[in-house]
Amino acid sequence: MRTYRGQPWIYGVLVIGLVVVTLPFVWMVSSSFKPEGEIWKYPPTVLPERATLANYAELLTQLDLGRLAFNSVVIAVAITAGNLLFCSMLGYALAKLDFPGKKVVFGLVMSKLMVPGMVLVIPTFVVVASMGLINTYAGIVLPALAGPMGVFMMRQFMVGLPDDLTDAARVDGAGEFLIFFRIILPLCRPALATLAILTFLGSWNSFLWPLMVAQDKDLFTLPVGVALFAFDHQNTDYGLLLAGSTMLVLPVIAVFVFFQRHFVQGIATTGLK
Repeated sequence: MRTYRGQPWIYGVLVIGLVVVTLPFVWMVSSSFKPEGEIWKYPPTVLPERATLANYAELLTQLDLGRLAFNSVVIAVAITAGNLLFCSMLGYALAKLDFPGKKVVFGLVMSKLMVPGMVLVIPTFVVVASMGLINTYAGIVLPALAGPMGVFMMRQFMVGLPDDLTDAARVDGAGEFLIFFRIILPLCRPALATLAILTFLGSWNSFLWPLMVAQDKDLFTLPVGVALFAFDHQNTDYGLLLAGSTMLVLPVIAVFVFFQRHFVQGIATTGLK
């Protein structure tokens, strides 16, 4: 069996990286069970000395978590479904169809990746406001229905699919929509799962845009509702923030665990030809 001298060092670096990545998450979950005073204790403690459920009890009793969760689910699912459809359609057009301006469209998609999202917040808000969509689900969802990263990911994955499949379908008289929905999409399950997880994660955790568009408490999402509730106190209650953050991350973990196999496969194969 072939061995490498550098293997122990590689494992050491990976372990250090794992600790760096997971320690903040462990501290967040642990501190959500701490009283406010213990959170600021120095030196900090990893496990709570006096575990309490007061933070969770206050969130459950004084905050309408059901309504906030409903809003978050509706918005995240709508944005994820839109990205899966529209990013796949544009990715298919860029990967398998020939049309005038194809390279220009692909260049625009790539250039959009270089523009910081914060630069587009104000122009997007002006457009949404001019359409009368402030304080509506549509105002939150529509600007995020298709992202350049999703288009690029789907295009790269579809480039690796054999052209013989689409050519044979066209010879048999199949139209582009039939080819797309019946042949291409079933072969893109790993990439679709990857895009679904990344999009759901981003939309579920989104804070700034829902905060700007939603002006009614009945339209607040979980990140907005929990943050504003914690900041409503005379001093920011970080115990409530940590408890709310812990509750926010649980659905994301469940989605990742459910799609984990497809997610890893999609990341590993996207871009290979």
